[in-house]
Amino acid sequence: MSYSDGQIWLMIVIMGVGTYLIRFSFLGLIGNRKMPEWALRHLRYTPVAVLPGLVAPLVLAKDASGQMDPILILAAIATGTVGWWRKGMFPGIIAGIATFLILNALF
Repeated sequence: MSYSDGQIWLMIVIMGVGTYLIRFSFLGLIGNRKMPEWALRHLRYTPVAVLPGLVAPLVLAKDASGQMDPILILAAIATGTVGWWRKGMFPGIIAGIATFLILNALF
């Protein structure tokens, strides 16, 4: 099925408006109010929940040969270990990138 240029632009505009409305509903309507402590406590876990959700499909996906990439698995282990040890997302990301680049250069 192919779409015309107009249909593609219409979909892009509709998705952009939808994204704006979703963000505005949170930031625009309650942005200047003080949030309850329970909401702030839950929002602190957002980066911890988003990072594995973005990375897990990439790490666990099989390549063309049907095998998982051991370099990605080792980089993910390094990311998780350093992130847990240093209690921060950015040191873990840096360790994972460094592990990936070093192992990719060696193998």
